[in-house]
Amino acid sequence: MGTATFAVPSLNCLFEKGYEINGVLTQPDKPSGRGQSVQAPPVKRRAHELQLPIHQPSSLKTDQARQLIACLAPEIIVVVAYGKILPPWLLQFPRYGCINLHGSILPKYRGAAPVHWAIANGESKTGVCTMLLDEGLDTGPAYLCEETNIGPEETVAELYDRLAVLGAPVLDATLRGVSNGTLEPKPQDDSQATYAPLLKKENGYIDWTMPAIDILNRVRAFNPWPGTVTKFRGSVCKILKARVKPTSNLESEIGNLRVSKGCLCVVCGGGSQLEILSIQPENRKPISGADFANGSRIQADEKFVRVVDN
Repeated sequence: MGTATFAVPSLNCLFEKGYEINGVLTQPDKPSGRGQSVQAPPVKRRAHELQLPIHQPSSLKTDQARQLIACLAPEIIVVVAYGKILPPWLLQFPRYGCINLHGSILPKYRGAAPVHWAIANGESKTGVCTMLLDEGLDTGPAYLCEETNIGPEETVAELYDRLAVLGAPVLDATLRGVSNGTLEPKPQDDSQATYAPLLKKENGYIDWTMPAIDILNRVRAFNPWPGTVTKFRGSVCKILKARVKPTSNLESEIGNLRVSKGCLCVVCGGGSQLEILSIQPENRKPISGADFANGSRIQADEKFVRVVDN
């Protein structure tokens, strides 16, 4: 059971290792992109290439879903980036349960967006874990974990793809251990749990009172969605790439723009400043910070201000 690109390396691994895959469940096709043309999920496209049986139930709470699972008769269900909560009857159906591959070192970053929030919060390490699903939100006992460092400039897209590849052999080792009786799951320490909720549009509204390093982490974490955005002269601009600019404490007002020697910097909290390397003005293509500064003819005391919903 999987939908997003994060699940594709796991599907490839199961296929290559010779597991008997009775069926691939993925979410229904849906409109995507500017043209809103209907697109098949990445897992469906890969399953089709591998000539595996594909099923796309719109809900797991129907009699039809129960009948489907009964016909497939799985001994074990593997869940990777599926995007739906499994009902209790489904969790209890397979002999070996439902095993999930999660993109964090549990119990840290339980929830829908663990890779994004690990970067946004400035973590230096993360990883993947397999666990036995229960009725809670990523609260089931864990089997195996694999840790990895987060690069100081690594973006969410880069880390997401890397964790997907890292997780596939961990999943394989878990399935082998569970099936031959050599691996037992261990309860998570709930007192150490943190959460990674689904991203919202407002998570990308840049608060320039934050230190530059914290804003940079969000730029790395929230591109392409929800994007890190700010307002300039009443229009919304998306910050695509940036870096912390070494500086002594600045006396300028928060959000003030500083242009010098072909670079555009923003004054942030704590006297820090962020250099804008790539920015996308509203309804325009991305340009460099320097080109933005030159084209806008930025005046003294002009600033970026926080986006506020009406």
